[in-house]
Amino acid sequence: MASSHATAHYIRTSAQKAGLVLDQIRGKDVGHALATLRYSRKIIAKDIEKVLRSAIANVQQQDGFGGDVDRLFVAKCFANQGPSMKRIRPAPMGRAFRVVKRMAHLTVEVAERPGKVAPAASTAAKKSETKKRRPAKTT
Repeated sequence: MASSHATAHYIRTSAQKAGLVLDQIRGKDVGHALATLRYSRKIIAKDIEKVLRSAIANVQQQDGFGGDVDRLFVAKCFANQGPSMKRIRPAPMGRAFRVVKRMAHLTVEVAERPGKVAPAASTAAKKSETKKRRPAKTT
């Protein structure tokens, strides 16, 4: 089971805003996560999509990767707070207001789902059990 991560540093957004989008893709399959990011209205979604594609490329380069991208899912994703730029904005009567321009570090980790080992005989047995459990209709 292969896994890999990618990180983007100094992205010009707050970690809180990035976390809202990252919460939407956490635990989803890679294809579904890319579609979610593609059609998201948040501007940070484009940067997260780049990081996700980089993590997918990283896991494809590993030796233990099975080769099936459809089995990948977003295992972890988070945004840490980066440095803040402090700026001064003029205020009335000679005063000054401080403007804090925040940055974030985005991290996305993708992993391969374990293969499903279910022989056909066991699935047929499960189907027959479900038929036995249903009560008979009375009219």
